[in-house]
Amino acid sequence: MPALPSGVYGQAQGPTCLNKMKTGFTIGFCVGMASGALFGGFSALRYGLRGRELINNVGKVMLQGGGTFGTFMAIGTGIRC
Repeated sequence: MPALPSGVYGQAQGPTCLNKMKTGFTIGFCVGMASGALFGGFSALRYGLRGRELINNVGKVMLQGGGTFGTFMAIGTGIRC
């Protein structure tokens, strides 16, 4: 099998540590948003919120959960680099 010229593809390098941390944050943010939607939605419904109050409260909880979990996932990924 003929060898590929090294100038075209170069060395196979994996993602950098910063790219891994961004990916970790993104995955953590998505998981945090999903859990925030579940827990925030049930909590808001239990408190009797409806309409605009429900949407605002659930959205706030989703962003807070996503940001928090995403930050911890990024830190954990950075430690592993």
